[in-house]
Amino acid sequence: MFQHQKPQTWSHERARRTVTRWGPALLVTVCAILATPWLLGPRCPKHVVIATGGQDGAYFAFANRYRQILAKEGITLELRTTAGSVENSRLLRDGESDVSLALIQGGITSNDETNDFESLASLYLEPVWVFCRSNEPIDDLEQLRDKRISIGPEGSGTHAIALKLLGDNKLAPESDSADDTIIFDWTTSESVAGLKSGTIDAAFFVISPESPIVDELIQTDGIQLVSFRRAAAYQRRYPYLSNVTLPEGLINFEQNVPSRDIVLLAPAANLVARADLHHALIPLLMQTVEEVHESGGLLARPEPFPSPTYVDYPLNRDARRHFQSGPTLFYRYLPFWLAAWLDRVKLLLLPMCTLLFPLLKVAPPIYRWRIRSKIYRWYRVLREIDQKLKGAQPGDDFSQDVVQLRSLETELAEVSVPLSYMAEFYNLHLHILLVQNKIRKHGQQADADDLRNAA
Repeated sequence: MFQHQKPQTWSHERARRTVTRWGPALLVTVCAILATPWLLGPRCPKHVVIATGGQDGAYFAFANRYRQILAKEGITLELRTTAGSVENSRLLRDGESDVSLALIQGGITSNDETNDFESLASLYLEPVWVFCRSNEPIDDLEQLRDKRISIGPEGSGTHAIALKLLGDNKLAPESDSADDTIIFDWTTSESVAGLKSGTIDAAFFVISPESPIVDELIQTDGIQLVSFRRAAAYQRRYPYLSNVTLPEGLINFEQNVPSRDIVLLAPAANLVARADLHHALIPLLMQTVEEVHESGGLLARPEPFPSPTYVDYPLNRDARRHFQSGPTLFYRYLPFWLAAWLDRVKLLLLPMCTLLFPLLKVAPPIYRWRIRSKIYRWYRVLREIDQKLKGAQPGDDFSQDVVQLRSLETELAEVSVPLSYMAEFYNLHLHILLVQNKIRKHGQQADADDLRNAA
């Protein structure tokens, strides 16, 4: 089949200049996309460690629910058991620790930690439960003087807040007036067993109202739940404490447990993160805690939690935005992996669009050139044959040209072009026919001349 080259028409030349002009911009755009990990920092981690407290506590149970939800999005949440909130805070502060999330009880922080941590949300209220062996109602911690009291293991949030409350009443170990008050650092299970057996007289717990320990102790004969008569004063002194009421009969309607309204003090459980936690994880974590905690509990209606209030550390910027306007467009409608990637490259989108806009402008001319090149590339052949005909002499052989034109028609039959370009397509057919007619007339003229010469 006849081979021919593309003609250097004005459309071809214009397209070549355009590609030469904007080609570097396209190259820079592609390189920027490929270099995203280096330009925008590390990718979103797939493995995160959270400090939870003991396996029998509410923190561990809630963290386990977080783990199940995050696993659906490809994130592995490792649960690190600890003695409690104080140890959780220490692990979060430790630069050599791999813990980047922690559940921490409100009120155990110190001011020098605020640069290291960020709060994501307060999750729920966890009351301070003080149970005491007594047959009479107790409404003040002063009534625990000279008793044996368990305040939880050292390193726990219960231990920290119990020391504060006892210290206010001069019942802490360092108080001069607390000589006959004995303090034990017992675990939750040891404290429950000690109360029942009479080994200790009172015990502090900071646990969820849904904990079976609450139901067990409050219905045990000879054990009273202390009501904080001066709760307003404690709340004024410690702003992280809330004043909540356990209504009469809430635990057991049939037996009317408790038999009276009991005022409790309640810090809020907080989800706290290191300041360097990858920002792409924040929206997913916020959606997770909402799913777990938005139903509320016995002492809280669903609306308040999770909440940006009752937090001890500065609220994370992305968490604040989530509370104000909900999840972003990416995280609301896209899978997490795609939303996280788009969140990383969004800073490049504007310059990318700036670079691509000129390319979009030249796309139609390039498209027109590509379509027309399918048609115009045969005109070189027609022009060469036409020029040959102009200088032809009688007797010149055009048989090879006829073969070329027939091959050209065969190739055209296999070419597909859009309807909007069919005019050029059929014009080419007409021009081929025109050249064929010229060749035919040239042959007829040569035959006529031969006859005349013969006559």
